Amino acid sequence: MVLGFGLSVLIGLKATMLFLCFAYLRSLGFMLLSVPFLYASLVSLLISIASHPSINLPMLLGKNPDGSFPIWSLIMFSPYLYFVRIFSALRRMRSGEPPYTEISEGIYVGGWPSSPDKLPPGDPAIIDCTCELPRKSEFSGMAYRCIPTWDTRSPQAAEIESAIKWALRKRELNKPIFIHCAYGKLLELNAKSRGVLFTFLTSVGICSSLLLILGMTIASEVKFCFPCKVEMQTFIGHGRSVAVMCALLVALGIAEDWKNAEKLIKQKRPYIRMNSLHREVLEEWSKHRLSVPKKKGEMARSDSSSQ
Repeated sequence: MVLGFGLSVLIGLKATMLFLCFAYLRSLGFMLLSVPFLYASLVSLLISIASHPSINLPMLLGKNPDGSFPIWSLIMFSPYLYFVRIFSALRRMRSGEPPYTEISEGIYVGGWPSSPDKLPPGDPAIIDCTCELPRKSEFSGMAYRCIPTWDTRSPQAAEIESAIKWALRKRELNKPIFIHCAYGKLLELNAKSRGVLFTFLTSVGICSSLLLILGMTIASEVKFCFPCKVEMQTFIGHGRSVAVMCALLVALGIAEDWKNAEKLIKQKRPYIRMNSLHREVLEEWSKHRLSVPKKKGEMARSDSSSQ
């Protein structure tokens, strides 16, 4: 059995664990020390609900079009915003995957550029697919477009189309394009670990309401595949930016359709992962898109005329 867990389930688990810590500290008499855990748990629960596919409200975090966050958001959602930054940094440290990969000449996909050395060369135009990570102040002079999207979710077809039109205009100016999301890799838990985790959560009776909400979330997101596999797969990142990159490759005439574009990207960056949400939106974009794919000859003439 393969369980495809999205962001709402993962953050729901985090909310549950934080609430357990709050209840445990409170039972020991550490009233003041337990309050931050309660607040972090409530924030995580709110994120879990807002990131569910049936709600999908990335604007909850208040990320501005220029990639910055207002003060109220940094304060209110600090348990989540700083958690994802630390998590992203730790995952990048443990992996040997490069921060970005050139898919075609001047076309890059990768993770959040936390510093200038994580950015492709050539003063690229940046398409940011995250709603939880800020645009660094060092990049304030660069062309920038933000389509805020939850991790493991997909931009809407209209958002992809708008970003592609913007990218095509930048390519006509012979600017490199860098599309990024956060950072991620396949995380696997075997059947024994999964059983221990859920047995522990359900055996503690002090967080039944959180577990009920979590259970409803799991019920709507879990996919059962046969023949059964004894593993749980959680995909974090490597989907939002890839979905937009697939559309861009089609619009540039580099790939015939988004499926071939995905194969091309996977050849260059093997760890990419798109889920059913990404593929459904790309299929919708393919049927209703307005941007006309360019032929390779047209792209060559456009590049030569801009030089």
